[in-house]
Amino acid sequence: MLKQLVARKSVATINREIETGPRLNRVLGARTLTAIGLGSMIGSGIFVLTGTVAANHTGPAITLAFLVAAIGCGLAAICYAELAALIPVSGSAYSYTYATLGEGVAWFVGWNLALEYMMSAATVAVGWSGYVVNLLEDFGVHLPAALTSAPVAKAADHSLQATGAIVNLPAVLIVAALTWICYRGIRESASMNNIMVIIKVAIIVLFIVAGLSYVDTANWHPYLPENTGESGHFGASGIMMGAAIIYFAYIGFDTAATTAQEARNPQRDVPAGILGALVISTVLYVAMAAVMTGMVSYTKLDVAAPVAVALDEHPSLFWLGLPVKIGAIVGMTSVILMSILGQPRIFMAMSRDGLLPEQLQKVHPRHHTPHVGTLVTGLIAVAFAGAFPIDILGELVSIGILLAFTAVCAGVLILRYTMPEAARPFRVPFAPLVCTAGVLMCLGLTLFLPHDTWVRLAIWTGIGFAIYFGYGYWNSRLRKSAMP
Repeated sequence: MLKQLVARKSVATINREIETGPRLNRVLGARTLTAIGLGSMIGSGIFVLTGTVAANHTGPAITLAFLVAAIGCGLAAICYAELAALIPVSGSAYSYTYATLGEGVAWFVGWNLALEYMMSAATVAVGWSGYVVNLLEDFGVHLPAALTSAPVAKAADHSLQATGAIVNLPAVLIVAALTWICYRGIRESASMNNIMVIIKVAIIVLFIVAGLSYVDTANWHPYLPENTGESGHFGASGIMMGAAIIYFAYIGFDTAATTAQEARNPQRDVPAGILGALVISTVLYVAMAAVMTGMVSYTKLDVAAPVAVALDEHPSLFWLGLPVKIGAIVGMTSVILMSILGQPRIFMAMSRDGLLPEQLQKVHPRHHTPHVGTLVTGLIAVAFAGAFPIDILGELVSIGILLAFTAVCAGVLILRYTMPEAARPFRVPFAPLVCTAGVLMCLGLTLFLPHDTWVRLAIWTGIGFAIYFGYGYWNSRLRKSAMP
């Protein structure tokens, strides 16, 4: 059993399976892959978590938290680019880890990627619900709180408690609708995402330009509030915790990697899409956070729609309120869409390896999408979006992606030594330094996440390995191929 846990799948085998397995439509170019990355990145991270992290952890130094997260993500993104070009498969970090660290770690990464993507869709759907409710109130439509709030919340002692609400219905409905779009096809999903990316980037730029005139530098003082005596509440530890929480805002380049089997030229287009999306989103995040915290005191931003709060503080910007709220809703819609798009392709790769039931690798005969995996992803995301608040969901997403990024950074270095002769269309510069720094930074940021996040990760991991030892281990194609 231990031997099987460390058994690795060769890169040649993975690439051969791409050609002989279920075929996906190769219709994506570099620009579309960059848009897919931006579609996943620019959403609740900029429209929701910017406010909650600033109010509870960093103050105006939220800009530093974004930069810290961007540096860690940049190191991981470069490593992703090398592996995506070398192994252009839809499994993303799961497939890369299978080729470098073995089946046991690959299962752990794949299972946590499932947590990341489904929780990401649910997290952003909760933020989407907040903006939609706020927008409807502007038009005099007031939805009952029992149908727009999570029935579960985190108490002061980090335990879970009932709120009295029934379900967050808008969050449930948007996840269901976008699951249907992903079911229909990659071309339809990508085209819709391209339109939404253009809209939300334009709105963000408009907010930044218009808001600059209303920045009061007094709101930036103190830039980094003193620590309250509790780790993670302002001060240096607040920046690190803030960076860890908003890390999930950068997971878009992983989504671009999951669509490698649908790229026309994956060796060239996937690295370009990964790195392009990261650079553009970082610039927008930092600029938006700086303007928002300059327009209004960070203490007022702990709400579901912080951008709306910043605009409400300046009545002369009333004309911008509606476009920004619509832009936020559109932006978060594309993030949900891309999260639901990415996860089924990871299920597909795990199913192809025999670690999950074979139904998850089925491709729809007409739409050419992993339709079973899409429905499973959508159903689970619906359940979490309807039941949990954004803070719990956001922390779960962050720890999942940080651990996946750690494995990818380590994987590049391992393959450099185990397969030095392999043709690498894209190479990480100064690999020993970059990969080691990526591992240390991603792993280090997990230590700043709240303790209860680790507890929930342990429960999720326990469930995952129960499934692995009950099904995956016995049905592993790699294990069966090694048997006499």
